[in-house]
Formats: sequence, C-alpha cells, structure tokens
Amino acid sequence: MTMSDYIHKPVMTAEVLEGLMVRPGGAYIDATMGEGGHCSAILERCQPGGRVLGIDADSSVVPIASRRLSSYGPAFLAQAGNYADMETIAAEAGLSEASGVLFDLGFSSRQIDNPGRGFSFQAEGPLDMRFDSAQTLTAEEIVNSWSEADLARTIWELGEEPRSRRIAAAIVQARPISTTGALAAVISKASGGGRRKIHPATRTFQALRIRVNRELDYLQKGLDGAVNLLAAGGRLVVITYHSLEAALVKSFMRRESGSCTCPPEQPECTCGRVRRMKRITRKAIAPSSVEIHDNPRARSARLRTGERV
Repeated sequence: MTMSDYIHKPVMTAEVLEGLMVRPGGAYIDATMGEGGHCSAILERCQPGGRVLGIDADSSVVPIASRRLSSYGPAFLAQAGNYADMETIAAEAGLSEASGVLFDLGFSSRQIDNPGRGFSFQAEGPLDMRFDSAQTLTAEEIVNSWSEADLARTIWELGEEPRSRRIAAAIVQARPISTTGALAAVISKASGGGRRKIHPATRTFQALRIRVNRELDYLQKGLDGAVNLLAAGGRLVVITYHSLEAALVKSFMRRESGSCTCPPEQPECTCGRVRRMKRITRKAIAPSSVEIHDNPRARSARLRTGERV
C-alpha cells in the first residue's frame, strides 16, 4: 500500500458518536478532519438532512476527504484552515450554529509515517513538523537558531523532559542539525543510557511539534469558538493524547461549567461569569482493550464531553 492509498483509522468512533449524540438533521463540525474517518461516521448517522463541516490545518488532506465523502454531496464540506478560526470558517460555510463539535487532537499515520513531514524520528527526514506548509516557522529554525535557554525552556515546558537543559546544550553544540535522524541521535547521546519505556527523543520531538504549530494556543481559541457555535444542548467532544492537552481541556471544561467565582461572602456578583457548559464525562474515557489491540496508536487517547447550556 502506498502513502496515497492509505486511509487513517479514526479513534474511538463509537464513543465519539455517542458523545456528540449525532442525530438526523444535525449540523456538525469536525475541527480536525484528517482523511475524514470521523466525518464519514457522523455523516452516516446524521442523515437524512444532516451536514458536516470538516476543518484541517493540513491542506493536503482536503482533497482526500472530499473524494472519500463525495457521495454525500453538499452535506459535506472540507475546508483547509486552523480550528482557532472556526467561527469565521463556519460563517463562510453558511453554518451559524452547530449540533456538535469534535476535536481529535492526534495526528494521522499519514503524517507520522511520511518522512518528508519530519514528525517522526523513526525515519530520516527534514526537520519540518508543520501541519500547515504555508507557515514559516519550522523545527529546523528552532533547533538551529534559538538560544540554549529558549530551547531548554521549550523542551521542559512543552515536552515535560527532565533532561531538557542537557539536551538543549547538546543541540547547540551539534549545530547545524538538518534531519530528524541527526537530531534524535544527538538527543539520545545527551540523555545517557538506561532502559526506558519511550525513545529518549520522544518528548523533545513533541515539544518542537507543539511549538512549531502553536498547538496549545490554538486549542484554547478553538475550544472558545466551538462553545460559541454550539446550540443549546449541543455537544463538544475532545480527544487528547498527552498530559498538556488533557490538562488544558479539563481546565476549560471545568471553567465553562462553573458559574460565579466571587467569594461566598460577597453580597453581589461582580465577576460576570456565566455558566456555558455542563460536563458530561467527569472522568475521561479511554479506548477499549480491543481497540488498543487493533490500533496501538490509540492507547493514549482520552475522550471528554461537555454540553452547551
């Protein structure tokens, strides 16, 4: 099977459909469309009369999803764009209100397994890591031009790597570094020996990818936009894959499901906070053991659901 033939397998599809409460005639947004796996399942469930708007920062997947779901005609629209701009994209697509919004924050096997994208250290490739090829910042620029202090801070904060300072120093010493394999080798040597559950370069590559794509900044904006678009009773479903995403989503849902934050002894509310959501899942849902067996990359997925009030 060639890369062009590959179709990414969506994660936790049954749980997504249940969380979104997909129904005929509903209007749904898949903020991380990919090749359209979740879109396909949602479209099938929301007919007749339903529609799905798929959004993805990676413009290369738009024609793939469009071809795959062409049988649904105008019920499906694939749009290149960042979910931070969801409200604008939805308005341009003629969608003013949504029955549900999905974020699947993983990235597809097509992206991971394509050496040219630079996301993985498993194969030699350029230090790119951009979801959107139109943006200018790449992992190579960060690795070769940022200060040692900025590198260490990024690797620590976004990769939660305890050896961040040692790795940053090694990277600066080894410059210039232009490939994923060369960077992984530098990190591995700087990290020392010993057995580990994950490759020593995993956390650093995560940190670089998050920083290149401003993932956490855009996620916060995307979640705000999603809640603004949801109709009363509409559902927000988010699948996260690492602790930074999970903490942000959990905090967002907790905050949006709360009301007044003024001290109890204060006689009158001055914070102005209005409760916009209620949490449907108090504890994140993990994929089943069967799904993990069939798709090992799903093992770290955690699903949370909220409802617009």
